[in-house]
Amino acid sequence: MNDQDPGAERHINIHLSPEIMGGVYANFANVSHSDYEFTVTFARVDHEVESEEVPGVVVSRVNLSPRFMRELIDAMEDNYSKWRTREGIKNLPEYGGTETDPEAE
Repeated sequence: MNDQDPGAERHINIHLSPEIMGGVYANFANVSHSDYEFTVTFARVDHEVESEEVPGVVVSRVNLSPRFMRELIDAMEDNYSKWRTREGIKNLPEYGGTETDPEAE
């Protein structure tokens, strides 16, 4: 029998190797899905090429359950909202900023 309180907060302790901690750069993502999972493919694409076929290399591919996909979307929306607020405050005239849209940069 599990004696832990089902409402107790759990803390996940994640360790990263130095190679993984460095991360990868991506400037393109493709999202696809099946009946059972979502797949997010991240790539680094050379947008400066002027040919019809733009070269790119996949840097990571992640498969997610539908439930985890929803949680990821919520976390990304929350963090993006916080970033927008912080950038908006930095751009207020009284803080020495210019009144520009942070998304336009």
